[in-house]
Parts: sequence; C-alpha cells; structure tokens
Amino acid sequence: MSKSVGEKAYEKGFANERDFGGCAQCAIAALYDVFPELKNEDVFRAATGLGAGVGLSTRGNCGALTGAVLMVSQLYGRDLTNIADPEKKRFVAYRLGKKLVGKFLAEYGTVTCGEIQTKIMGRSFDLYTEWNQFLAAGGHSTACTSVVGNAAKWAAELITEVRQKGVEEVLKT
Repeated sequence: MSKSVGEKAYEKGFANERDFGGCAQCAIAALYDVFPELKNEDVFRAATGLGAGVGLSTRGNCGALTGAVLMVSQLYGRDLTNIADPEKKRFVAYRLGKKLVGKFLAEYGTVTCGEIQTKIMGRSFDLYTEWNQFLAAGGHSTACTSVVGNAAKWAAELITEVRQKGVEEVLKT
C-alpha cells in the first residue's frame, strides 16, 4: 500500500530536522519533496532565520508552523504586483494559516516554540548555550523532529484538500 502525501511529508520533515536542523526550512523542504512543482529557492532561503521561534530565540511562533504557513501562502497568498489585493487573496492565506494554527493548538496547546519544547521535552532550552542539553532531551531525534513532521503533514494534507475540493469548500469547514 502506498503512503499518503501527508505521511510522505511527515517522514521527510522528520528526517530533514533530524539530519539538518532548521525547522522552518525543514518543513518547507519536506513540502517541496512532495510537491516538487512548488520548489522556490528564494522562499527556502528566506526561511533560514525563522528556526526555533526566529533566530533560535524559542520566543516566537514555532518555525515548523511558520514554514508550513509560508508554503500555503506561496500557493494562495497575494502577489507583490497586486499588493492592493482587491480580490482579498490574503484572506484565503490567513484562513488557511489559521487552520494550521488550529492543528498546533489541538496537538500542543500553543504555537510558541519554547512552550512546545516544554510540552514535549519538559522544558525550553536556550539554543545558544544549552545546545547539548537540547540534543540530549531528544531535540533532533524525537522531539522537534516530530513537530516538523506534523507541520509538513498537516500542510500537505491541507494543500491536497484544497486542490481536491477547492478553497471555498475547505474554508467552510
């Protein structure tokens, strides 16, 4: 039996985070793996500083969530050439992003990196001074790897659902 796009995205996101780190980029790379037609080096590069709540601070939104929302926005957001956005495309991206936030809240009770770390590893880590402790707690073997996997999975499932049903139908739910 073949794996679903969500399962493939989960596995790729998990492996990316385990092998390379950088949660936002690892979620994006996983989604590019399952949706190769979307690959955009500029989006990938721009996500570099978003890891671990921005700049490894652990104080902002989870980087994996941010990367997943970047991908949804890449597909359904407004264009720079039409920044006035009379069609209100940005609200489609906002609402799809909110669906991903809902998944994070249901699973982790939060969208903040440090709070997710506390939920899954018992505490948050200063990644500049406690890197080895973060790794020993499973940061890149079981913990953040599963968060990146979930973010990629949920985004892949959402993108697939929109492609199958259409944006308006998905936004009704």
